[in-house]
Amino acid sequence: MPAPARISTVVIDCGDPARLAEFYSKVTGQEIAESGEDYASLVGGDHPGLAFVRVEGHRAPGWPDENNHAHLDFTVTDLEEAAGRIVALGASRPEFQPGKDEWIVLTDPEGHPFCLAAGA
Repeated sequence: MPAPARISTVVIDCGDPARLAEFYSKVTGQEIAESGEDYASLVGGDHPGLAFVRVEGHRAPGWPDENNHAHLDFTVTDLEEAAGRIVALGASRPEFQPGKDEWIVLTDPEGHPFCLAAGA
């Protein structure tokens, strides 16, 4: 039986790939492998790579939004400390927080929502 497929990279549509690569590099500790006007990518660490591709006229999903969208989840050791640090990097903390004390929703500098959850 052939080996199963494995996720190598998650690609995010955006308006400014270099800006988001810089932001997520600081969030994840991954290194910027490529950075340009139309495409940027991160590598390293124990998780899949992240890449960002410029889409003309891109609009990030709203939060909350009645439509389903994909989003990233990150595990952190201290929710509030991580949320504060990531907000200082340029993220926003929306008012609507459905996770109570289990997770925190943030949005990146272009408005894409992502979640922080406590874990080891």
